Amino acid sequence: MEIIEKIKTNKSIDNETEIQKICLNKLQSSPLPNPKSEQWRLSNKSKFSNFLDYSINEKDPKFDTPFPNTSQGTIRLVIGNNCQINLIGENYSIQQLSQDELDKYIKEQISCFDQDENWSNLLNLSLSNTKNILGLKINGSKIPSIEIFSHSSSNALSAKTLVIFLEKNCDVELLQVNLGKENSSLSQSTYFCLDENSCVNHGVVSYGENRSNLLNSLNVIQQKNSEYNLGSVHFKFNYARFEISIKQSEGNAKTNIKGMQITKKDEQISTYTKIEFNGPNGFLDQINKSLADDESHAIFEGTIIVPKIAQKTNASQLSRNLLLSNHAQIDTKPQLEIIADDVKCKHGATISQLNEDELFYMRSRGITLPEASKLQLSSYFQEIISFIPVSKDRWDLLDKLLNEK
Repeated sequence: MEIIEKIKTNKSIDNETEIQKICLNKLQSSPLPNPKSEQWRLSNKSKFSNFLDYSINEKDPKFDTPFPNTSQGTIRLVIGNNCQINLIGENYSIQQLSQDELDKYIKEQISCFDQDENWSNLLNLSLSNTKNILGLKINGSKIPSIEIFSHSSSNALSAKTLVIFLEKNCDVELLQVNLGKENSSLSQSTYFCLDENSCVNHGVVSYGENRSNLLNSLNVIQQKNSEYNLGSVHFKFNYARFEISIKQSEGNAKTNIKGMQITKKDEQISTYTKIEFNGPNGFLDQINKSLADDESHAIFEGTIIVPKIAQKTNASQLSRNLLLSNHAQIDTKPQLEIIADDVKCKHGATISQLNEDELFYMRSRGITLPEASKLQLSSYFQEIISFIPVSKDRWDLLDKLLNEK
């Protein structure tokens, strides 16, 4: 019960919202994740404890990011006390959800939450005040690119929540950036609702500073004939978890996921995915890459669920991993749960090292070993990087961040 008491002592009970109270009540029975559950059995207990060590931050500091200013035709929003909602007024296809709309949707989600499986979401909502919850309704096919930033503050635990409704026939590119400050923890929960015939190209870029932590959960519901494309990269966190839950509510939808996590030093970064098909003719193409160096630990566990109603499902899940040190560790577990009998489903996992033949070939052409290794890694990154919807100037910066020691 320590975490519950900590939340309460860090918050004024009189100022708690109804949603916070509901989530705290649900957490009473499971104040901490079950360490025996599949999702938490490999989690580093010491690092997870460090995530919870910081006091809860109710007020955001000034937003600071190494990303360049937005280019013309791009909308930038920052979740927090200084969220630039005024930018939405310039485009009537994007509206901010009212507090009543947000409360209704979040309560519906909470009613279905399992304390073990959705512990991260419950924790996030118990910490997020109304100033740190952003809800958007997007409509139309000519929407400017959107950038949404969440950031922590040093020596504090910050919680942010994002809810996005994509209405019928909507088509949008959205980049989400999570920034971890030194000695901090960031809890981020995102909810996407895709209506019929809508499409989103969603990028998630999460990177931290020294001894920063991240708990990042993504929840997506797809209606028929919708398409959800996710490209993500997580790196430079002492401890980070990326939890993805996607439901094709009626089938006849497409999901494409390409993600990567990079660990160095003694970091632990993990990705957990659960894809559910609740109707026929669903499609999934998923690849997750892990790169582990030094004494770090990378984890991927993915589950595809295909019940009897989901006939004609076509799903693929691949885990490809690169081990750069004899002291690093990679755990991977892609898995299928299939009841339907007319499906095309496959999964696989590989763990390898840098290709010695390719390194030898490049060195024989006068390329130094560090340069040759960097070229191989750049090739390894490229499949994921090219799937994230960002402009060239941002990738020039991100390339430098990825290659920093």
